Amino acid sequence: MTASALRAILASGRVTHVPGVYDPVTAALAVAAGHRAVHLSGAAVSATMLGRPDLGFVHATQIADRASTLVPALDGIPLIADADTGYGNPLHAVWTALAYSRAGIAGLHLEDQVSPKRCGHLAGKEVIGIGEAAAKITALADQAPQMVVIARTDAYSILGLDETIVRCRAYAEAGADAVFPEGVDTLEELTRISAAIPGVPIVVNRSEAGGERPALTDAELAAAGVRIVLHPVAALLAAMRAASLAYRAIADRGTAEPVDRMPWAAFTALIGQDEALDLDARYVPKGLQT
Repeated sequence: MTASALRAILASGRVTHVPGVYDPVTAALAVAAGHRAVHLSGAAVSATMLGRPDLGFVHATQIADRASTLVPALDGIPLIADADTGYGNPLHAVWTALAYSRAGIAGLHLEDQVSPKRCGHLAGKEVIGIGEAAAKITALADQAPQMVVIARTDAYSILGLDETIVRCRAYAEAGADAVFPEGVDTLEELTRISAAIPGVPIVVNRSEAGGERPALTDAELAAAGVRIVLHPVAALLAAMRAASLAYRAIADRGTAEPVDRMPWAAFTALIGQDEALDLDARYVPKGLQT
């Protein structure tokens, strides 16, 4: 069901903004805010699980394990997850997609960097050959057809727009449901990509790691073929900022009162405390009820 909902988003004529979530609480917050899809970033998992940067420390198993804790809080909202390079060759990419599917992930994005990968906004990236990258996509389309496959290319900052267009076309022909030209930001360049692959949805990234970006409206993005805009770490950075202020206030003043915080009652409602207590009370043996 969630994969079909994600495919409907890609097939629409509008832009959907997809925020990053990284635990069940943030997943519930995204649902409460009305989002139609959410994203699980490898960078977010690496930071929150390991305290490490996005340099290939996290593997498919860890992404799938984290996703399995998010899905129950999503109430049927599709989850898109970072699959890095597929963690190996086409065989490994298929295993990754199947593990993601079992965890409840609706779609993944697979990139054409060498392994171990680097954060898409860092220098020093390298990409594999088009044929090798396309083979992974074909394998996913054949062996995991239930998974929505978003083919990401990191060629733009290394080889330029023309090579990016060639790769987007090849990956769409290999069976990708959408393409993700990392680093392409301007309306002119997005329009050129869309014209080269008519009808193929485009996904773009609005990570704070990329610095200042052109201010494009949703109408402009939609006209250029963009259907999903990812915001992978916005909520994580906001949470880290709020937490840092609370810790500093406690250290300096002995209280977090100056810091804006969610009320405790709102927090317990978010995590379903009342429902859990009602369920608990329903099954307490009659002789033990007070």
